[in-house]
Amino acid sequence: MAVLITGIGELTTNDPELGRLGEAAMVLEGGAVAWVGPAGQAPEADERVDVGGRAVLPGWVDSHTHLVFAGDRTAEFEARMAGKPYAAGGIAITVEATRAASDEQLAANLGRHLDEAARQGTTCLETKTGYGLTVTDEERSAKLAGPVADEVTYLGAHLVPPGADAESYVDLVCGEMLDAVAPHVRWADVFCETGAFDEAQSARVLTAAAKRGLGLRVHGNQLGEGPGVRLAVEHGAASVDHCTYLTDADVAALASSGTVATLLPACDLSTRQPLAPARRLLDAGATVALASNANPGSSYTTSMAFCVATAVLQMRMTVDEAVWAATAGGARALRRDDVGYLRPGARADVHVLDAPSTTHLAYRPGVPLTQAVWRKGERMR
Repeated sequence: MAVLITGIGELTTNDPELGRLGEAAMVLEGGAVAWVGPAGQAPEADERVDVGGRAVLPGWVDSHTHLVFAGDRTAEFEARMAGKPYAAGGIAITVEATRAASDEQLAANLGRHLDEAARQGTTCLETKTGYGLTVTDEERSAKLAGPVADEVTYLGAHLVPPGADAESYVDLVCGEMLDAVAPHVRWADVFCETGAFDEAQSARVLTAAAKRGLGLRVHGNQLGEGPGVRLAVEHGAASVDHCTYLTDADVAALASSGTVATLLPACDLSTRQPLAPARRLLDAGATVALASNANPGSSYTTSMAFCVATAVLQMRMTVDEAVWAATAGGARALRRDDVGYLRPGARADVHVLDAPSTTHLAYRPGVPLTQAVWRKGERMR
């Protein structure tokens, strides 16, 4: 069935040729965008939806989340707000709760958060393993996420479990655990950071995952300057995520590579770290994505609109740059060209704002502006 969405006051396509259109319309058919153009030239369709002059943009592409988990870390958050510094070791609390949870509990929690994200306009979402850290628990995390998330990433290298020998654990991550999880995921990731995995260990993980045919991602440069960005670029990773502390060499490496700098402003705020240097990256020519980093410890939000507003109000990104980073930028970080755009042939992921322009995402921060959402051509709200 073909659906005509008309009465669009401002249509953000992210397509260089189409650009931004006023008084526009689009046709969705067969799960894809079939036509885009002036409302007065729109073809007939089986169903007609008039959005009354509202702004329309691609659905958010959230390219970094951790949603297969159980448990609560409210106490950790309260302590951090009282002045205790953030450290990677808090992950162990969620690991304990996740291991103890049943498949049904984990699936229900995952589904609840996916629905929460979708109701706010997120139509394509990546999520990771990484709260199991045993062969059995990492494999079941991947199996639970696979049927419901657009992209799944293996993050056995999230933290060395308490009491484990670091080198022996890296052997496991690169061997038996990788063998068990690889058939169920597209990506592999490593937390290259003080308190997690050092440069040599991170390089081992990336090399082993690449040999298994997995795409690469890196958590890097979150808590201080380090080798994360350089390793990501050297190994051809699709993205390096956090990028809070960057040297000039890091910025230059990202600007001259195909590795996307994925910035996670909600995490920076929650951990009371400096906000990532978005303006510096953009001015250097790097590709920037925005993502939520939704997880129970350091960034417990699924709101991409919050990330966009923060990027504009506090990170010196323009509205257009932030919206692109949260849609097409996320798609680049996932090496996809079927999402993050509204052009013929793209997946029919449509986000209607209860506002006349995307500027309202930052102009009215915190206001729930999502009015309607289509994902793969099916209306979700």
